[in-house]
Amino acid sequence: MNKTIIKMNKFLSIALLLFVSLTANAQDKKAKELLDDVTEKIKSYKNIVIDFKYTLNNAKENINQESKGNVTLEGNKYVLNFMGVTKIYDGKKSYTINPEDEEVTISSVNDKDDKAITPAKMLTFFNSGYKYSMDISQNIKGRKIQYIKLIPNSAKDQRKEVLLGIDVQTKTIYNLIEVGKNGTKTTLTVNSFKTNQPLSKNQFTFVASKYPNYYINKLD
Repeated sequence: MNKTIIKMNKFLSIALLLFVSLTANAQDKKAKELLDDVTEKIKSYKNIVIDFKYTLNNAKENINQESKGNVTLEGNKYVLNFMGVTKIYDGKKSYTINPEDEEVTISSVNDKDDKAITPAKMLTFFNSGYKYSMDISQNIKGRKIQYIKLIPNSAKDQRKEVLLGIDVQTKTIYNLIEVGKNGTKTTLTVNSFKTNQPLSKNQFTFVASKYPNYYINKLD
């Protein structure tokens, strides 16, 4: 699989962690209350449009990468633009459009598949599998950011911990930091968070005629 697409899928899992918030069994009462506030806020929006910065660092391996992108979400549908690749999910099928390879990969998504990463699951992703608690609070550019630490229950999980930064005043998510057991740290920071935007009726529709010379790769 193209490395860009692999990184894109990695980002998608992190992005969904970002918006997911979180109805897990309470490990910390204050943490649960804050996560519930974020969940309620997200549920109130018809759609969400986000510009973000994504960084990956591993000092041991001398890796330091930074990328920008954006994602539009409405219900269980989304359009993600990241590292030159566009991924569209129309509620039934996923379309990954790679201009560099002039290829479109189409696949079905089973919403009942627990391992499938879809925005439809963003408010239930943490129903199980994590312990969480309040962590540090920081003042970042005049905003009070409260971090919540999430620890995977599974010893097989390659992540040591996940830190979710929440703006205490607006009850929106500022950033998410994943720390891997191998020393890799990935950070997704929200640069712009817009809601209830006027979207085209074809916003989440794949139009094949726009890609006449592309190879269409149907996986199922």
